[in-house]
Amino acid sequence: MTLYGLSKARRAALCAAFSLLGSALCAQTAPSGAVAPDERGLTPLELLGKRVFEDVNLSSPAGVSCASCHDAAKAFQGNNGSSVPALARGSLPTSLGKRNTPSIMYASYAPPFAFIDDKDEETGKVEKIPAGGQFFDGRARDLLAQIEGPIFDPLEMNAPSKRFVVEAVRDGAYADLARQVYGEKVFADPDAAFEKLAQAIVAFEGTARFHPFASKFDDYLRGEAQLTALEKKGFELFKDKKKGNCLACHAGKEESRNPEDWLFTDFTYDALGGPKNSAISSAKNPDLGLCARAGLAEAAPADFKVESVCGAFKVPTLRNIAVTGPYLHNGVFDKLRDVVAFYATRDTDPGRWYPKDQRGKPQKFDDLPASAHDNVNVEEVPYDRKLGEKPRLSEKEIDAIVAFLETLTDRPKP
Repeated sequence: MTLYGLSKARRAALCAAFSLLGSALCAQTAPSGAVAPDERGLTPLELLGKRVFEDVNLSSPAGVSCASCHDAAKAFQGNNGSSVPALARGSLPTSLGKRNTPSIMYASYAPPFAFIDDKDEETGKVEKIPAGGQFFDGRARDLLAQIEGPIFDPLEMNAPSKRFVVEAVRDGAYADLARQVYGEKVFADPDAAFEKLAQAIVAFEGTARFHPFASKFDDYLRGEAQLTALEKKGFELFKDKKKGNCLACHAGKEESRNPEDWLFTDFTYDALGGPKNSAISSAKNPDLGLCARAGLAEAAPADFKVESVCGAFKVPTLRNIAVTGPYLHNGVFDKLRDVVAFYATRDTDPGRWYPKDQRGKPQKFDDLPASAHDNVNVEEVPYDRKLGEKPRLSEKEIDAIVAFLETLTDRPKP
């Protein structure tokens, strides 16, 4: 890695994508002048992105920034002091987001939203499936497109326009930094200026603080640490295709000791049928996830059925999962162990997770309309068990997997 976080290849790719190769802002030099400890080593472009990311004057009314809901102290996740743990408080006193706030650590590794080839290992059949993008429903193609979402969402930062954001930066404390990076006329065209400010945020989110690979597991891969017996058992269960089978979605290269090959997500979408969170869910307006994504039908292959992905949400990375609760798109689970236990016993003991009707029968997949129940994954291990059957994982094995997942938390480096 370079001194300032990104490898030369990744930095060059970023600069090339924004047509900035050769610019001083992409140089391997720190900004001049005194900087705060957490800003040392950032290039001017990355420093500008940090300032925009943390600017509470970009919301209406002022007071909420990107960092308000993506707190560095919480693995860039959080709810901005909301009384509803799963939802973030917006700039207006009564505003709450619609979904659980995701961590944006390692988000820069997500590929752009697209339909990719998926090959069935048993039959050899290849089909196109959706993958990549940002947000739980992939509605933003990439990190650059993602930035507009929370800034203009009335329930989040509530900025009225790009001009409003640009003028707030122009009139703010770091306007000269923006001019240093992009030139004296950077604020002349509000639309172009907003795009440049968004590019700066992407550059900041591409720095090593968002993907430090600094967990105990990373040290284990490098040969610098050892897993405990329980953690090692959990890792084996995590990989075992007849037990946890977690690698089926939370992917990593088993033969690799390179932390970058262990992102713990394949960036695809899956319908898990998680229980309803009564604090945020509404039967009149269910969250259908991917199938409600604007433009999905136009981007899909001709034979793709949009309704087949109703209830599907993006597979998150498991890095820092122990400190980024609550869990699932609706934040229904407060504890990580409950998530693993739900995966293991959802179908063998549904009464443990779902409400029961008047006859005492559990109402499975109660957060989805009946028309989407057939989309829920009931074929892959560990979801292939039936009511009353022995689950793939015992309670002790669940504990072991949780112990392993706790090794994925990034730790501060000296």
